[in-house]
Parts: sequence; C-alpha cells; structure tokens
Amino acid sequence: MSDLPDTTPVPVSDDRIWVDGCFDFSHHGHAGAMLQAKQLGKHLVVGIHSDEEITANKGPTVMNLKERVSAVDACKWSDLSVPYAPYVTQIPWLDHFGCQFVVHGDDVTTDADGNDCYRLVKAEDRFKIVKRTPGISTTDLVGRMLLCTKQHYIKSITSLIETDAETMQRFEMYATDSTGLAPGSVVWTYEPSKTPGIRELIAGIDPDEEQRVIYVDGGFDLFSSGQIEFLRLVVEAEKKKYPTRPPPYVIAGIHDDYTINKQKGLNYPIMNSLERSLCVLQCRYINAVILDAPFSPSKEFLNTIAENIDAKVQGVYHGPTAFMPSEGDPYADAKEMGIFFEVDEHEFSSVNAGTIVDRIVAARGRFEERQRKKGVKADYEVNMTHD
Repeated sequence: MSDLPDTTPVPVSDDRIWVDGCFDFSHHGHAGAMLQAKQLGKHLVVGIHSDEEITANKGPTVMNLKERVSAVDACKWSDLSVPYAPYVTQIPWLDHFGCQFVVHGDDVTTDADGNDCYRLVKAEDRFKIVKRTPGISTTDLVGRMLLCTKQHYIKSITSLIETDAETMQRFEMYATDSTGLAPGSVVWTYEPSKTPGIRELIAGIDPDEEQRVIYVDGGFDLFSSGQIEFLRLVVEAEKKKYPTRPPPYVIAGIHDDYTINKQKGLNYPIMNSLERSLCVLQCRYINAVILDAPFSPSKEFLNTIAENIDAKVQGVYHGPTAFMPSEGDPYADAKEMGIFFEVDEHEFSSVNAGTIVDRIVAARGRFEERQRKKGVKADYEVNMTHD
C-alpha cells in the first residue's frame, strides 16, 4: 500500500465522496463519473494513480501524472485531487480524506493479478455504483489514433441534441453548476442562415453586468492540459487586470468535426463534436459554449453574441499560434476591434491533440500490446460483477 499523504486527516462524513482512476487524457466519461459521484455528496475527492502503478497494472500511460492532475483539477465537480492514490483502493486512504464512500462505474476494474480493485471497500460496504458513460474510453480513443478512423464524426451535433433524448439529457447534466444539481453553463448553437444567428439549446447562468465577457474558440480535441492551462490562464489574466470585478464570463466556441478536418486533415478530430463539447462543458473555467462556432470569429459573429446576451464581447483570447499568410488571420477582426489578447507560452503549451497522437505513434508497439491486453482483460472483467 502506498504511504498516506502528509496532510491533516479529515473526519469521515457521508457527504465526502471518493472516486479514483487513471484519468489518462481527459474525456467526458471521466467527467461523467465525477459528476455522478458529486451528486451523491457535497465534497468530491479524486484519487489519481501514478504512472508507475498504471503501467504495472494496465499498461503505459499516454499522459504523465502532472498532466492528468491538471485535467482533474479543471473539472468543476472535483473539489480535491490526490495524486499517487493506490491502484487498489485502500480503506486508510478513504479515512484520511474523510470519505465514507467510494464511487465507481458499473464495470469491474482489476489489478495486475486479476483481482477486483475495489474488493477491500466492498467488504466494508463503502462502495456505490454509478452508470458508466457508454461509447467512450481511453482505450477506444487510442484505437482511433492507431487505426486513423473517421467513422466517429457527427454531421450535426445540434440535430443530435434536439432529436435524441439521451443526448439532450447528457448535455443538461454536464451543463450543471459545481454541485451537479443546479443550472450552470449555457449551451448555444450557431446558425448563420437564421435570425438571430445564435439559438439557446440549454439555459443556464447568464453574465451579470459586472462581468467581462470573453470569447475563446477551438476544436478542443483530446481536451488536454495544454488547452486546460490556456483556459485557466485566460481567467487569471482577466482577474489580474480587473481585480475588483467578478471573474470573467468565458464563452467557448467549438468548431464542428468537418471544419477541424478541413484545417488539420488526416483523421482529426480524434474526438467528435459531442465528445469535445461535453469535455468543454465540464471545465470549471467555462461559463457557456457555442456549438458549430465559425473558424473565424468575425465582427458580425461577435456582435451577434453581444446581441444575444445583451453584453459586449470585451476580449478574444488565443495562444501564440502562427497562421499561414495564404490562410488569412482568423482573428483579424478581433485585432481590428482592439479586443484580441494572447496567452503566453506555459508549461503545457506543447500538449495538444497532435503531440498526443505523436506519443501514441512513437510507442505504437507498446500501445498495440496494451490494446491487446486490454481486450483480453475486458473479456475477463465482463464475466465479473459488482457485489
């Protein structure tokens, strides 16, 4: 068993919930587990396994521990991240952090010896089951990268939300606030052929008159520490410039699958628009999202946002990305309006979808072996059931 952290113990309470895992490059399945866990209590503690333990029990990690902690910290339902949590969940760790219950999805996770990772907490009747998010996993995403598939693309995320009750329900869940129980983020869709051009799909908390409205955009593919740190720094930059104001109201424009593929080629995006949108929605640095946002936030588009929320967009942020002269600068209008700002390089600047794919390809043999072992292990685990 790993040594307990050198922190002050917390009294055990039913309101304190523990969830743990690898959280190897963040996806909405991880967020869904944290959301459901948070809804069962008031304070969520998230244990994150070390690179070494994951490698020994499951196979090589794609993201290192620091990058994985960054992703957990960014989830609005996480209250405390605990790195180096043991792969097999231990009672002393729960007691130390005051957590009466452990929450996990309705699938079985086993260690290197084939034993249930939650057998110790189950024996103490301190285990609760939530629904596992279907259709998404780190293993599935690694497979997409190795096979260069495009079958996961979605033609219209708006149509899917409006015609599929399960998808609408999932968006409504991920749009909740930090409690997981009340309205939080707003979800809009951009429809340039219609008036007013931006339509509300899910209501949430609108900006108040003291908040500066900030716009960011992108594909947010394989929502990783590079994008997360960018968003965190946008909020920090605004707080530093305007310390007496409330934190900024950050709107994230999310491009559709075909817009991203046109710009990046190959089989990008690795995550489709449904998966990417849910990743952004769960982020604590985001207040609203606009689905199918244009690649270039024109003056007309920014004014449409302003008319929709009755407040001007006062800043458009982006990282220090160079654009080819032949392509034109997608932020030319924002620069002309004097509202464009750049976030400086940071420790995760190089972490993006491209570098994550490069990591997989560079270690293709190791990850193919991981995929093979995962398949064998999955067959074994599916025959096990939670007690």
